[in-house]
Amino acid sequence: MQGLIVTPYDLALRFVGLREVSGSSANPQILTMLRLDEEWPEDDVVPWCSAFINYIAWLLRLPRSRRLRARSWLLVGRPIGLEEAEPGFDVVVMTKGGADQPGPDVIDAPGHVGFFAGTERTKVLVLGGNQDDSVSVKRYAKSRILGLRRLSGVQG
Repeated sequence: MQGLIVTPYDLALRFVGLREVSGSSANPQILTMLRLDEEWPEDDVVPWCSAFINYIAWLLRLPRSRRLRARSWLLVGRPIGLEEAEPGFDVVVMTKGGADQPGPDVIDAPGHVGFFAGTERTKVLVLGGNQDDSVSVKRYAKSRILGLRRLSGVQG
């Protein structure tokens, strides 16, 4: 169908509900996402938020970080402000937790990444993987945002 555009957000929505497998097994779909760029993951009990975003970007031939570190997404796409963000092509990168986390200039620190899904007062809504061990939409404090990136273009 000519003119049909599927955004990364649209495609990511199809994965809502995908969960880790408890016990010694691993969800083969999550393991595939993890191993797209790294060979070491043996199971899905590792941080896989970046793997999920990389997988969606790979499926759509969009630029991607090719790393399992969430903060690696601070180097992909074009930086935008929160006021410009909209569901579709925008990725939000956040600190992993407390206020003692380093700023966006430290890429190899813990973090979290997902697709921007909107805002509510002091919260940002994020569609991402490894959110309570599944793909879901979750609310995070806006104060945790390290950066927003707009994915665009086609990667060869």
